[in-house]
Amino acid sequence: GMTSQPSMGAIVAAVQGTDIDTGVDLEELASINSYWEGVRGVYRPFESGQMSGSSDVYVNEIPGGQYTNMLYQSKQLGLEAEWSNVKKSYAAANRLCGDIPKVTPSSKVVGDLAQFMVANGLTEKDVHDQAETLNFPTSVVEYFQGYLGVPPHGFPEPLRSKIIKGRTIGGTDSTSFSGRPGAELPPVDFGSVKKTLTEKWGGIVRDCDVMSSVMYPAVFEDWLEKRVEFGKSAVQNLPTRNFIRGMERDEEIVVPVSDGLDLTVKLINVGEPDSEGLVTVDFELNGSSRRIRVKDASAESTTVTREKAKEGVVGHVGASMQSVVVETRVRSGDEVKAGDPLVVLSAMKMETLVTAPKDGKVEMVYVTDGDAVAQGDLLVIIE
Repeated sequence: GMTSQPSMGAIVAAVQGTDIDTGVDLEELASINSYWEGVRGVYRPFESGQMSGSSDVYVNEIPGGQYTNMLYQSKQLGLEAEWSNVKKSYAAANRLCGDIPKVTPSSKVVGDLAQFMVANGLTEKDVHDQAETLNFPTSVVEYFQGYLGVPPHGFPEPLRSKIIKGRTIGGTDSTSFSGRPGAELPPVDFGSVKKTLTEKWGGIVRDCDVMSSVMYPAVFEDWLEKRVEFGKSAVQNLPTRNFIRGMERDEEIVVPVSDGLDLTVKLINVGEPDSEGLVTVDFELNGSSRRIRVKDASAESTTVTREKAKEGVVGHVGASMQSVVVETRVRSGDEVKAGDPLVVLSAMKMETLVTAPKDGKVEMVYVTDGDAVAQGDLLVIIE
């Protein structure tokens, strides 16, 4: 009943007693509603904060499912106060992309571009004028390179040529695909992929694991790492609410470990973080008292104030938006050419490849992998 569709109960009640009466009993619907109200509470941590429908989707053309996701993403990027501008920029971004059908993943491209524009104070005209020097989100660059195919009305020019200039597709000398990108992919050796997964992770590798690895290598790898770190049971068998929100004091849950074997866990007490951010946790495991010390992920970390990139100085390369450093690809002393990759940033699943604005020598790299950076923070200086 928000941005995607009206509630079923409202439709049933509206047509009751008319020629198009659905015949559905409203009282039976009420019991179903009660059940789902309880389920929704489990997923409250993922609520976007959207409290009502929004008719402006007819203007900005943001798909209903993406609307709430992008609202949450904007909050995490520090753009909550700019939400109205994000929506307006979505319409502008859509025009820049060529007024395309917006479904996953093309809708993400438009959303990423819209938030990039707002975060950097860019208008539609600014994007056209500065396209050759802007560090666009990776999804935007790949869209214009043809990773999603060719849009119905073709790519807008000269914008496309400006964006992909100097940005070659991995393993090739070309800056774009000539047709359907899948047609140019080499065949996948599924047997080899399965062998590699088995050698690295052990255990039984299923066909669906092979397909997951081929289609979503980074996500699948992260999932396997979580299983190794926390155990298969912790990832797959914990009750959803506890996996998302943790346990309350004196709460007791049962975790299936294997056929016929369950673990009964009762939380007794959670201490306060010490100077190292570690917390003492007391609990019972199958009736036996246990105590462990764990890192408190919610503990406040020391705020790092970074030097800002100087505006107008071409060699000062700054972060385009609040993000985390995924990878640094250069070191002090490296020789780079304009367009060479310097740093990979990630912000709420929006990855950005920061490239060199000019030829020169890297004087200093100010960040390392894992660093959190704010918009405008200095990343690299090129002499």
